[in-house]
This record gives sequence, structure tokens and C-alpha cells, in this order.
Amino acid sequence: MPVVVVANPKGGVGKSTMATNIAGYYASKGHAVMLGDADRQQSSRLWLGLRPPNARPIATWDFGEGNIARPPKGTSHVVLDTPAGMHGKMFKDVLQLADKVVVPLQPSIFDIFATRAFLDELAEHRKAGKMQVGIVGMRVDPRTIAADKLHEFVDSLGLPVLGYLRHTQNYIHLAARGLTLFDVAPGRVERDLEQWQGICRWLDK
Repeated sequence: MPVVVVANPKGGVGKSTMATNIAGYYASKGHAVMLGDADRQQSSRLWLGLRPPNARPIATWDFGEGNIARPPKGTSHVVLDTPAGMHGKMFKDVLQLADKVVVPLQPSIFDIFATRAFLDELAEHRKAGKMQVGIVGMRVDPRTIAADKLHEFVDSLGLPVLGYLRHTQNYIHLAARGLTLFDVAPGRVERDLEQWQGICRWLDK
């Protein structure tokens, strides 16, 4: 049962957008998916509450007083949305549980430096063979200097850039209805689905 953790110590980088769409991707493949939300804001849990009954099911992964409970039997894929500034016992518990960690990262010097120590730690866990780590550039045009700088920084850590997601209202409009890119007709979000191809291949490995 793969457990995918979406994490970044900085807030406002798109963790919930990434987590809900990963869950939506797995659900679109017919998997029994659970989506957990360890963030105080509970954005992913709110999103689940908006999800229409006719959409592919995604179950809620509940947490009890900061403790991560094991998913119930029958679950095939788990996605976990984590809080900004995650540290201490929760951080250790999450890394022990994770098979893959996706780090959404905006290509600004401030975001990169705010995430540096966190990425260094993830890189060490990756070298130890405990999990796979991938970076996704958020709200970025891959043709820009900012994207080049992000790639240069991530390459120095030995971590792969899985893809770049553009800044678009599609994510906002879909989230307001409890939906993802993978819940609507592909023609409506064709450009965005193209940007997810590398991410999806990595998730399926």
C-alpha cells in the first residue's frame, strides 16, 4: 500500500492542491484511496466534504490527537496532506510511514531558502533508501529563469523535479466543487493534464 506524503515547511505553496489531485488521480485509476489531513486548516478535509456523491470515492483518513492511525484494511493507496512547519514526533512518524514524499515548491529565492534544511533532511532519508522524494514546481512557467534556478537548486540536492504546474484558475474552480483535474472531461483541462504526466509516471513507479 503506497503512502504518498505531500510536505513543505512553508505555508501557501500548494500542498492541499497537490494532495487532493494526487488522491483524485489514484481514484481515477479505480484504487481505494484515503486522503488524510494533518494540517490545522483542514483544507483537504474541507475539500472532501465538498466532493459530490457521484465522484469517484475518496475516504477520509482520521487522526487522533496528533497520532497517525494506520489506514483500515481494504485501502490500497494513501495520500497525506501535512502542515507547514511540521517537526518533532509527527515529522519522524510521517517519514517512517512514507513511501514517497512530494514537495511542492515555488521558484522564489525566499521559498527555496525556507525549504533548504527540510530538503536536505529528505535527501538524507532518500540516500538511506527509506523513501522516494520528488519536487514539483508550483505556479511556474518552465521557460523562465526562475524555473531554471529552481531546477539548478534541486539538482544540487540530487532530487528529481517531477514537473511544473502553471498558475491557473482551473485548480481553484475545481477545488470549490470537491473535484480534481482527473474528475472532469480531459479536453477541459488538457494543458494541465500534460503537466501532470511526469508526476503520474513517478507516482505509478
